[in-house]
Amino acid sequence: MKQVSTFFLKVAVILLGIPVLALCVFGLPWLANNPVNPDYAHILYPIVIGIYVSVIPYLAALYQALKLLSFIDKNQSFSELSVKSLKNIKFCAMIITGLYVIILPFVYIVAELDDAPGLIIIGMVPIFASMVIAVFAAVLQKLLKEAIDIKSENDLTV
Repeated sequence: MKQVSTFFLKVAVILLGIPVLALCVFGLPWLANNPVNPDYAHILYPIVIGIYVSVIPYLAALYQALKLLSFIDKNQSFSELSVKSLKNIKFCAMIITGLYVIILPFVYIVAELDDAPGLIIIGMVPIFASMVIAVFAAVLQKLLKEAIDIKSENDLTV
């Protein structure tokens, strides 16, 4: 039963990566080459570059999640490797947060020029989502580290 649930989660992680790769291959080049208003096309370039750069830590975090699920399959969930994977996921989420904080002023400029205030709220979604993931990974990392410490103390006692 455990391998069925981890298989489902592995498929879900892979399905989270496919739309991002499709966006990078099809969506962003179209946006960069065909802006809605050519007067502020130069402002879109930092946004597109920032999105491209943020894909790297996103895919790295998905890879770390797949590694974590494979550790669970191998009954190595309470190991330092799992703690390291969670640490890497937390680090990737913080990088994504930082990148989108840097991108947000450009989104503000586009929103002002296009008179679209909702664009700023949409630009904040990746910031808050990656912050939640970073905090969640940090809490899981701390709990897992404490569980490993308790397990090692119990192994020494017996």
